[in-house]
Amino acid sequence: MNRSIEFLNAIDGVRKAPIPDNVMARVRRSLLDYLAVTCAGAEFQKEKLEKYCGFAQPEAGVFKAIGMGKDLVLKEAVFLNGLNGHALDFDDGTNSGIIHLGSPIFSLLIPLAQRYGIAVDDMLKAAIVGYEASYTMAVSIQPGHKAMGYHATGTCGTLGATLAAAYMLGFSEEERFQAFAAACVAASGMLKVLDDGSELKPYNVAKTALLSLTALQLAKSGFKGHADPLGGRGFLKMMTGKEEVELKPVLLNGSYAIMKSYTKPYASCRYTHPAVEAAIHLRKDVKPKDVEEIHIKTYNLAVSGHDHTEIPSSYSAKMSIPYATAAGLIYGKAGLQEFSEEAVKGEEILSLTRKIKVEADDELSALFPGIQAAVVTIKTKTGEYTERVDFPKGEPENPLTDEEFRSRYDGLMEYAGVEKAISSAIFNAVYAENTKVEQLVQKL
Repeated sequence: MNRSIEFLNAIDGVRKAPIPDNVMARVRRSLLDYLAVTCAGAEFQKEKLEKYCGFAQPEAGVFKAIGMGKDLVLKEAVFLNGLNGHALDFDDGTNSGIIHLGSPIFSLLIPLAQRYGIAVDDMLKAAIVGYEASYTMAVSIQPGHKAMGYHATGTCGTLGATLAAAYMLGFSEEERFQAFAAACVAASGMLKVLDDGSELKPYNVAKTALLSLTALQLAKSGFKGHADPLGGRGFLKMMTGKEEVELKPVLLNGSYAIMKSYTKPYASCRYTHPAVEAAIHLRKDVKPKDVEEIHIKTYNLAVSGHDHTEIPSSYSAKMSIPYATAAGLIYGKAGLQEFSEEAVKGEEILSLTRKIKVEADDELSALFPGIQAAVVTIKTKTGEYTERVDFPKGEPENPLTDEEFRSRYDGLMEYAGVEKAISSAIFNAVYAENTKVEQLVQKL
């Protein structure tokens, strides 16, 4: 049995099926979310980007580096969009696949759509396919893939972004296969970027988008890959260490992958969110100055790399359950300001962070990925207070309202310095008929 053809035929079935209205509505929101997060990400790492451009001297072109106010050559735009799209770790993803879905896909699709004059709706239909491919592969090989040290956004995301672009650009069946084969060779992503103050997690998304672009270019040039890049000693064995891997069905449990994705209300790793939300709920009963210690129980996959209490930088804070929980308790929120370089040096929040201990709980671990729970217990001088959160805000089971999503979008665009009139025009254009992608991004 050819595993690659099996997988690609299933994905092709998704592409050929009519897309329900609610799925199109969801992908519009995903695009808006990506644009706002990427603009804000460019602002967040503005100083580093200036140094990058000073050294790299990227060539001027016609493709938008979103949020940077620069038009660059195609490969630079794709790479920098990916770097900025994941800079804040605020982009969408799924817990069951343990993968960020939209940032690699849109970082590639938007510049390509500019080049070929593609309409927003056509790009969005391709993005839905990309989400499905990335998610289906990820959920088939997780959690063992993560346990081996891989970042699925870099590995499975390369496959999804490549297929999304191949469909958007009208590649033939043979060309799609060869692009996929090249993507299987290119796919990589290291989770050690989470550790010890590393700031390279966004690099996994940037290189994923760029490697997907090169896979497309190789396929279009006639380079041929293996007849079954997934099977044998190919992608599946490399990414799991197993001879046999069961590929999950597309549209798993009867819904599109994009409908399984979360939108983050808190500007930190998704593993932190249940505890953050529990702390926010407990603010009515607890004052931070009265806290003696905080004990957090959560599922085991959330603990490793996320239980640190030494916070050298904003990147480290975003990956820390203790820091994010402390922010929720002190401020009642965990937005961009709470993770700024200035905020993470505050003695009050660092002192509280050091009072927090995180441990894996067997019962909660057994519930994952169906439930992403955390139990927060706060001990004070006068008593103990406990709160459990199973589905933090932004999960499909507890989605943001339209008003909450618009507030988040507006806040990110404001942080990025995008004029209100421009951000509103972009928001409306995503819902307008016959909008070209070039029109959508030209002022970003």
